[in-house]
Amino acid sequence: SEKLYTASPGLVNGLQARTFGVWTLLSSVIRCLCAIDIRNRTLYHITLFTFFLALAHFLSEVFIYHTAALTIGVMAPLMVASFSILGMLIGLQYLEVEALSQNKKKN
Repeated sequence: SEKLYTASPGLVNGLQARTFGVWTLLSSVIRCLCAIDIRNRTLYHITLFTFFLALAHFLSEVFIYHTAALTIGVMAPLMVASFSILGMLIGLQYLEVEALSQNKKKN
């Protein structure tokens, strides 16, 4: 939290830092499970949603709440979330094509 919320560090307390840590742990578990079972469409969508949530969170902290400045501590997660969303949206097209081809094979 010290590297992220540099614009207003007084607004961040221990509880918020721990909650953010638990969120980070939960999202990393979801992302690892998706990497293991990449063809699970539900898990894929949930994982994609975690990146949208992360992007929205960091953008809101910078531009709405002004608790974070555009430092490397904030730019890194913004870039990871943005590139991950882009990659997962491209990968989503392949999941859809694969699902359609499997349905044709069954019929």
